[in-house]
Amino acid sequence: MLVLALDTATPASTAALVEVTADGLFGVAESRTVDPRAHGEKLAPEIAAVLAEAGARPRDLTAIVAGLGPGPFTGLRVGLATAASMGQALGIPVYGVCSLDALGRAAGPGRVLVATDARRREVYHATYADGVRESGPDVAKPADVTVDVERAAGEGALKYGDIFGVPVEEHLLHPPGAALVALAADRIRSAAPSEVLTPLYLRRPDAVEPAGRKPVLT
Repeated sequence: MLVLALDTATPASTAALVEVTADGLFGVAESRTVDPRAHGEKLAPEIAAVLAEAGARPRDLTAIVAGLGPGPFTGLRVGLATAASMGQALGIPVYGVCSLDALGRAAGPGRVLVATDARRREVYHATYADGVRESGPDVAKPADVTVDVERAAGEGALKYGDIFGVPVEEHLLHPPGAALVALAADRIRSAAPSEVLTPLYLRRPDAVEPAGRKPVLT
């Protein structure tokens, strides 16, 4: 089963193809661009690139897995809208996973803090033990995050490493496509029904509708 993984919850936009078999998962292709303002422009070409690298077409896909965040509103919705529309057009199921969980799983054994940049001098964070989430996800200032871990992963952990004070896995800054698919592997193998992709925003968007118009004195 050929599965497409998408994530735009961090400054990176990621598209990956992963083959899911009864025996395991095998990475086929992955493309990533780190540019927090270009998710909308980069994701579609990345999808086309990984399909071309694998010699596959959209109709060869069995399922799509999308990172649900947490992440900034504008970037996150690019990946989720793309996954949902592709799933509907192709008639294949779409599954969502927490983007931080992908980093936590990829980090492997031990106690790990995963932190991604939430802007406003804050991070989205969660803690993991042997790849399983123990707390979070949540959003907070780095100094307010209680750290009882051996190491950290995510670009937020790297950015505020001096505050967290633990070694950072610098090769794990953005959610890997294979880890996203691994988190949904049981659903994929059992052909579970498609899911509604509910984003993990954790806070309100910066742009909000005005409360009302001020009266004009005449």
